[in-house]
Amino acid sequence: MPDPQPRILLEAEYQLRNTGNQPLSSLELRLPGRRRFHVGSARAEWDGTALAFENEPSNPRETLLNFPQPWPVSARHTLHLTAEIEPSSPGENNLSFTSDAFFLPAQGWSPELLPSSGLFPTGGVPPSRWDLLVRVPDNFIVHSSGKVMKTSRAGGELVIRATQQPQDPYPFVMAGHYLSMSLDSTNQKVFLWTRAKEDAVNLGPTSEALLRATLAFDSNFGARAESSQPLWIVECPVVEGCFSRRDSTYAQLVGVAEEPASAEMISMDTVVVDMSGGAPKLAGTVAPSLAASWLGYGQNPGYYEQGPPLYALPAYAASVGREAVEGPAIREETIRHVLSAIPNTPEPHKTEEPAVLRAKCLLFFYALQERYGQENFGKALRHMLEARRGRGFNLSDLISALEQETHQNVAEFVRLWVKHPGVPGEFRAHHEGASTAASFAPKEPKEDVP
Repeated sequence: MPDPQPRILLEAEYQLRNTGNQPLSSLELRLPGRRRFHVGSARAEWDGTALAFENEPSNPRETLLNFPQPWPVSARHTLHLTAEIEPSSPGENNLSFTSDAFFLPAQGWSPELLPSSGLFPTGGVPPSRWDLLVRVPDNFIVHSSGKVMKTSRAGGELVIRATQQPQDPYPFVMAGHYLSMSLDSTNQKVFLWTRAKEDAVNLGPTSEALLRATLAFDSNFGARAESSQPLWIVECPVVEGCFSRRDSTYAQLVGVAEEPASAEMISMDTVVVDMSGGAPKLAGTVAPSLAASWLGYGQNPGYYEQGPPLYALPAYAASVGREAVEGPAIREETIRHVLSAIPNTPEPHKTEEPAVLRAKCLLFFYALQERYGQENFGKALRHMLEARRGRGFNLSDLISALEQETHQNVAEFVRLWVKHPGVPGEFRAHHEGASTAASFAPKEPKEDVP
């Protein structure tokens, strides 16, 4: 008989108290997102009584639970939620897994209780401490968010209790029947989890290349944590459905649009990877994705949600990792590739196409680096990211940080890039080696850069 289809069972129990000033007739919540997760079934119980899920009319992403009786002020109740996540079906891009390996990424899978409606809504904030229990077969190894407080084995199962705290904003779990190897270096410990044993000789260059990438990220963006923390590189349970996007925007910008996605950060310290290319290609596959560990996952909330030109920072960070692994020659190759997507003589008053604008914004970071020097630019980025950690940032923050480091009028240079279409001719001529490209020289505007 074939093995039954694996499922991930999620159970969440909440001890709730109405801390508002009026009774509540319902509760809004957010279940695992169906774009990423194939949710087979979900149930809710209110003090042991089954409740039906209803769609929230104003927001299809949210779900409504109507109580059988109003919830009085200060009264306490127990809410129990269960949901089953199934592997993706053929042709879907939902998360997939097998009976011997799975992961739940940091965000999107754990139910979220939302604040009640009203002028000054409150509630929905997780407690300062809560326990995540992971129950898996006893031949699995597990890495999760939080601090492991207890590990036990019984009846062929491994049970881990990890306490979650404010520094663990998004719970995640990585588990499976993996072989674990340590890729130690002077500055960074890396654990490699694979389904099959890898030759240590092949992993030597990989370890060295990953060390170069982490040092490059530290130099450009600052340390990702106050103390050195390990990184986990884990082979995908199933390649199909392992990655949330098959072809990311910054992959196109750095010149790998023809390659499918092959690595993705699922938490601040864990990256899943397609190992079909073998150990020699591992570092080049992983390095661009590692940038999110230095910049994303709550450290800088605006990392993926900026407007131009800062929305190209993920692309620039990815290219930093790729250059560290593949060598400095890839830098000029990347710049020329991106330049080819931007018209040589743009129309002055025509809105730039989105792809052209994104390419230009990536080059903007290279231009700043060349204009003010790698050391000053790196110090400015580190200063900005550290000062704005946890709060997001904007273009004014970057300009201020650069002016503080260089004691120059950076805003004047920024205007040449953000207030006019195309790329300043001096930059294009330098990288294309063509003097005719210098014909585009925008006039200096009078308005200030916001």
